Amino acid sequence: MSMTTPPGWYPDPGTPVLERWWDGTAWTGHTRAAGQAVPPAPPTVPLGPVAPQPRPRGRGPVVAAAVAAAVLVTALVAGVIVLNGDDGEPKADAAPGGATTKSTVAPTQSTAPAPQPSPSDDPNLLVDQLNGITLPVLPGWEKAESRIDGLPTMQTKDTFDCPGDAGAFCHHAWVNTRTPTRTDLRTAEALAKHDIADAADAAFKEDAVGRQRYGGIVSHREVRSGSVVVAGRTGYLVRWSVKTGAGPGGHVQSLAFPSSVGSESMIVIRFAFDAGKGAPPLAVLDKITSGIRVLGGQENGGVGSSVAPPGL
Repeated sequence: MSMTTPPGWYPDPGTPVLERWWDGTAWTGHTRAAGQAVPPAPPTVPLGPVAPQPRPRGRGPVVAAAVAAAVLVTALVAGVIVLNGDDGEPKADAAPGGATTKSTVAPTQSTAPAPQPSPSDDPNLLVDQLNGITLPVLPGWEKAESRIDGLPTMQTKDTFDCPGDAGAFCHHAWVNTRTPTRTDLRTAEALAKHDIADAADAAFKEDAVGRQRYGGIVSHREVRSGSVVVAGRTGYLVRWSVKTGAGPGGHVQSLAFPSSVGSESMIVIRFAFDAGKGAPPLAVLDKITSGIRVLGGQENGGVGSSVAPPGL
């Protein structure tokens, strides 16, 4: 009893990625891709006996690799189309399970500290950056916008016609701070006693441009002097009562004390108050003095924390 192979599609002996039709007795010339689900109708008439061929040397693996690469590229292209859509534009990111998610970046909040306002911008403080102090600007007072000498200055808001110069306006009181120069004096007492005459001239003799707004100084007398604590530092003040050639005259004071910054150089604060109607009371001098602070709020090196009124 002879056994024969039934007709059908079988791996091509020469090209394994293909299948060739066996008609039951011989190979035909019809082939198809290996694994095709529905075979085409086999030919009823063979093209002629085709003997099984041995696999060609070296050719089969090359062809097989080429076909496999083509199949892989096709699969990759199909995958890209599925992920990106038919129009080729990127779509939402794919999440596990087929869900889509949007790529979002949470806004970050700046951790930089907010800028702090400068003490110089505070309308209630007169700041002397050079000497590291601040003075309180009391109600009814204002920081001077411009002065010829450029010193930190505050003054009363109200003005009046200067008694010795009707074409000029005078303030009822003013205060400024300075660093003394061209002096060998090293103590607060010596410096205050030396400065008071210059302070009187600047206030009541003539102004920075040479105008005698009060008709000059007729006489003066010392009404107060002594040690005082300023911003935690021991200082010294001298106060004069001044009689002028025109108007009611007034008071002038020189206050000297060491700075708490740098080389602790001396600071001089000059006060000038007229004695006319509308002028602030002399108690304001002490109030301003007691309100002087070290820039930054730290005080050191003094012998007390309040203004001790010296003897007259």
